[in-house]
Amino acid sequence: MSREILILVDSLAREKSLDVNVVYESVEAALASAMRRQLDEEGADVVVKIDRSTGEFSGFRRWLVVPDEAGLQEPDRQEIYSDAQEIQPGIQVGEYIVEPLGAAEVGRIGAQVARQAIMQRIRDAEREQILEEFLQRGEEIFSGTVKRLDRGDVILESGRVEARLPRSEMLPRENLRNGDRVRAYITSVDRESRSQPIIVSRTAPEFVRALFENEVPEIEQGLLEIKAVSREPGLRSKIAVVAYDKRIDPIGTCVGMRGSRVMEVRKEIGEEMIDIVLWDDEPAQFVISALAPAIVESILVDVDRHSMDVVVDEENLPKAIGTRGQNVRLASELTGWQINILTPEQSQQRQEQENQRLSRLFVEQLDVDAEIAEILIDEGFSSLEEVAYVPVEELLSIDGFDEDLVNELRSRARNSLLVQAIETEEKLEEAPDLREFEELTPTLIAELFDRGIRSRDDLADLATDELVEYTGLEPEVAAELISKARAHWFEDGVEDSTSK
Repeated sequence: MSREILILVDSLAREKSLDVNVVYESVEAALASAMRRQLDEEGADVVVKIDRSTGEFSGFRRWLVVPDEAGLQEPDRQEIYSDAQEIQPGIQVGEYIVEPLGAAEVGRIGAQVARQAIMQRIRDAEREQILEEFLQRGEEIFSGTVKRLDRGDVILESGRVEARLPRSEMLPRENLRNGDRVRAYITSVDRESRSQPIIVSRTAPEFVRALFENEVPEIEQGLLEIKAVSREPGLRSKIAVVAYDKRIDPIGTCVGMRGSRVMEVRKEIGEEMIDIVLWDDEPAQFVISALAPAIVESILVDVDRHSMDVVVDEENLPKAIGTRGQNVRLASELTGWQINILTPEQSQQRQEQENQRLSRLFVEQLDVDAEIAEILIDEGFSSLEEVAYVPVEELLSIDGFDEDLVNELRSRARNSLLVQAIETEEKLEEAPDLREFEELTPTLIAELFDRGIRSRDDLADLATDELVEYTGLEPEVAAELISKARAHWFEDGVEDSTSK
């Protein structure tokens, strides 16, 4: 049989264009699997080694030595240290007890079963090699032809490699047929899959980025970069670009001569509209660019809530919002900021409400009259922290503010902040569950505490819109936070069911 193995390995290596060691390893694994079945213990750790020069092979079973305190997690493959010492004195944890398997164990394996197992291993090795060769090319886009349809999904073929394009990752109203040439973005690779290990998408924002990288050589040269992409597949995309060479117009470079480059990209994604905007490291300017073609009158940045109030006039309001909110939604995704579009009237109303809130805050916490509170607001003060810690000169520069008044205001502001800090700390101590969530700052925990939300279960009972209203968190963040708070319910359910 040893000569037969040598012949088998040599012929398979030549036929499948595989490395001879890969074939040997496949034959060893197949024989080990068959021997394991012969032992009628599927959990057994069986190893087969083939002598590369003679073709002779030997099989043995082994047990891993584990510490006594760890116990046997896999009885068919492990032995605790104390018992292992009795079997093989001097053996250490992490070593193996080895028991040779006689040739008879192999002899009883049917030739048909063995060959089927070996061929399956060879097919797996061949598929892995083909996949590895494809992946080593480092391509982000899979270019192939439609081979067949599978329950709504499309199976693409490129040479000897297949990819699956799920129905959910196809463009709206896209109807692909056998033989169609298709390009799609590689989103994941499942090496364990025996069918189509590559999963692709035509709706991913990264697909638009990759298409532009193929069309615009300046990107590969490092002269230009696509910083962000947002997309509503089949309808509209926005990309933010920046040039690292002052001689390059980033938007014009991506558009191409007479629109040739952007037209090639659009052709690939069903004539989807594409807005190309300038990226800016200043968030407000970036948002203004992202909202084009709308013209922005003014913008107010709220860093704590990571949001911006953008004011546009009535003429630009439809442009800023877009059809069914598409433009502002894509701009928000592109920039990573929550964008609130306001008319001048709405902005003024919000400002008045904010001024009223600040006036009440200053009057109550600083114990001043409404006139002084209004002066502070007009001078741009928007928090007690600013009153307490801005340089004294800024307060002294206000008409009518002398040194005594300034010192008194600063002292009252600091005392008020100290009282608030003590109250917040007391609330934190009474709501230890909420401190486990990194998304909740001490200030947010205090706000939730005042609304009666003081435990994990209280938080879990909230609806997403309630948490957004109470904290100002992004809806996605609020939803994820509530899911985390509810996680222990399901864990408890699993524990309860297994204990019965």
